This record gives sequence, C-alpha cells and structure tokens, in this order.
Amino acid sequence: MASEQTFLPICELSAYQTKWVIKARVTNKGQLRTFSKGNGEGKVFSCDLLDASGGEIRATFFNQAADKFFETLEKGKCFTFSRASIKIANKQYNPTSHRYELTFDKDAVVELAGEDSSIEAIKFSFVSLRAIQTRTLPCTVDICGIISSFRPIQSVTSKEGQELVKREITVADDSATSMTVTLWGDRAKQEDKVFEGNTTVTLKSVSIKEWQGTKAGSLGQGGTLILAASSPEAKRVQQWWSQGGSSQELVQLSLLVGGADAGRGRNATWTTLAGIRLASERLSAQPELFNVVARLALVQTRNQGEIQPLHYMACQEIKEGGYKNQTCNKRVDESGFCAACNRAGKVAPRMNVRCRFVDFEDQAWLSSFHEGATKILGISGEEIRALELAATEKGEAGREELDAKIRQNYFAKPMQVTVRAKMDSYNGESRVNVSTVDARPVSYGEHGRQMLKDIHELLAKEAQAGA
Repeated sequence: MASEQTFLPICELSAYQTKWVIKARVTNKGQLRTFSKGNGEGKVFSCDLLDASGGEIRATFFNQAADKFFETLEKGKCFTFSRASIKIANKQYNPTSHRYELTFDKDAVVELAGEDSSIEAIKFSFVSLRAIQTRTLPCTVDICGIISSFRPIQSVTSKEGQELVKREITVADDSATSMTVTLWGDRAKQEDKVFEGNTTVTLKSVSIKEWQGTKAGSLGQGGTLILAASSPEAKRVQQWWSQGGSSQELVQLSLLVGGADAGRGRNATWTTLAGIRLASERLSAQPELFNVVARLALVQTRNQGEIQPLHYMACQEIKEGGYKNQTCNKRVDESGFCAACNRAGKVAPRMNVRCRFVDFEDQAWLSSFHEGATKILGISGEEIRALELAATEKGEAGREELDAKIRQNYFAKPMQVTVRAKMDSYNGESRVNVSTVDARPVSYGEHGRQMLKDIHELLAKEAQAGA
C-alpha cells in the first residue's frame, strides 16, 4: 500500500494527473445496475468519496471493476484508490462539487485502509433556500431547515410501471423561505410522528427542478436524511423558528399539490372582492381564476346556532386512471368506507371551511377547501381534527379553545387568495360558485409591482379620455 505521503488530495485531481493514489471514505454508494451495450449487457455502480482535506468526488465502476468491488466497497469505510480515468463531471447525475469524476474499469486498484478519524463521516455544503432562487436548474444542493408541514404517504406508478412510495415535506429555513421536498421509499414510510413537532431536518444531495414556475426538491436513494440533528446549522434554524420564524411570512418556492387551478394561480386576473362580485354577473360554466389581496375576518364555526364541522375524513387511496396518481379525497363514512372506491382504505382529515374575507372596499364569504384552508388558518388537517375531537370531549370549554386558535388569524396579515368562480346548477337553479383554491402571504414586492401596473393603466386611460 502507498505511504501516507503519496496520497494526493482529492481537490487536486484533474485530467492532467496520471499517477496518483487517493485515500478516502465511501460516504454514499448506489445500487449495482445493468445496462444494454451492443448485443450484450454491462454493469455499473457509483459511490461518493471524501478525503481528509474535505474534497469530494464521484467514482463510477464499470463491468469487471463493478463485479470485483461492489461487495468490497462499504459505505462508511476508508479505502485507497488508484488507476482510474479522470473526466469532466456530468452535473446532471453527479451531486459532488468537484469539476471532475473518476471512472474505474478492469485496471482499477482499490485496497481497504484502516479507520482514519481525520476523514469526516459525511460533509455538508449547505445552501440557503433563498439562494436556490438564483441557481441554474436542475441542480443538487444540501439544505438544513425545519419541517413546517408534511403530507400523508402516497403510492405512485413510475413511467416504467413500477410501484413507488413517496411523501412530501415542506422545509423552511432562516432565510424566510420554504420549499417542498419529496422523500421516497423507506424514508417516506417512516411514521408520521417522526415528522411532527416542527423538527429539524438535514438533507444532502437534494435534486432541485423547476416545474410550471415553481421549484421543488427530491431526495433520491443517493441522498442523506437526518432528522432532529444537533449540528450548529440545525440549532441555528431551530432557534430562528422558536424566536419568531414560525410566524414569519415565508417566500414559498413550491406550491403544495392543490390541483391544476392552484398551479395556474399566477395567471389569474388581479381584482378586488368587489371586482369578483361584478364578474359573477357574467360568469358561465367555464371557471375563471382571480387573485385578490384581502384579510381573513371570520370563519364560520356555527350555522344558525348549530356547530359547523371544519373537517371531514377523506379517502387517500390513489384513483385508478386518475390524473398523475391523484388521491381520491372523497368523503368516507364513519367506518372509513369510500363509496367511490368501493372499499375501506387509508384516510386523512381534510378541511372545508367557510371564510369571510375583507379588503379596502368590500367583503365576501368564500368556501375554502383543504389546500387553501391550511394556508389561510396556518393549521393542518390533523390539528383541526384533534381540536374538534377535544372540543367534543370538553364541551363549551373545548369549543372556546378551538375558536381562540382560529381567531388568532383574524386580520393578522394580508393574503394573496386565488379564487375560482363559475356558474353552477343546483336543484335546477343557476347559482354562482366561488371558492378559494390557493392562499399565501402577500409578496409585497410582487403586490407593489401589480399596483404600479394598475396605476399606469389607469393614467393611460385617463390620458386617452382627455385627448
């Protein structure tokens, strides 16, 4: 084995190096895969290497090298490596920051080295969520934040017909920004309780992509997930969250799945509550989308003196043949049976609340369904269910506790509400159906630009009228 003095730091590896030996820890290791090659098949696997100087590089083993070293190379152990070709890294598949990557074939030399405490077990290069806004996508980053919310487990089918399991979590950090990250496989299957309580989360090698103007992350098999970490970065974001971050207005890079209407909210017509009232006079069966800036004034918790439920239990089974593996979301009976799916399966609480919004010139009652309602009230479906169950047990005292929780949001902050309006038929009569499909804290910069645009249009009209 080469002496310590002959080890080349990974950061110095380049295409101009020919004879070298590196000593590194395997920090991540992929699966052994086969691929078509002419009339035959090839084998390949990749791993990430980290050395004492903090340099990281991706190493890929092909064919004979893959057969020889796949079982030998264990994640967490240290080895010496030599006789690989060095080429420019393909950043689409390479999460490390190194400009180059290593390719090992039949000439590869890999030897087990003793444990070296000078080599870290894992290295993070954290990027704030706000900084992702300016990154060229797709990219791969390490992030550390707070799990501000999470969704139930979902089963999806890949393009190859493979059944997959996923879970979406929303991560917020002290740059006052949040983003949705999708977890897959065993990581997604963890019990809900491990994601509860606004715990810290550290994620390595999150793949960031853009879709319909929103940015979202995905943690693949090659990534790392650490919950309730005790690192300095995790302590910092936990302190930020507990000292006011939880109530701070966050820039949302991702929109939680809320149907096609929520994704098209950015193309909705800007108006006021009075404008929606006027528009309702000309609506057809074709839905129209509007954006309004308003404040929550009241939530209907009673109807003619009777308690008004704020949630219902909904079927969470995947609809067969549905759009992009959507969940059923139909109301189930007390036994959990879904008439639409004709079976009892997974269920989850979904919110359905009636809210009164006010702006500078009008007010309006709007039905607010789950995705919009959770953002308007800042309360998850699970929390509402727990509060309503407690209210049932405690009587009026429990009901007052629930009402007090909701009242905290009255007039608290302006919200950008995306409204869907159309003409419906009910009992043979036509009536206007207006409901919220999305809501978020107002982006003052975006709202200011919209108001400035409205002012310019108004001045232009006055100038034309006076000409």
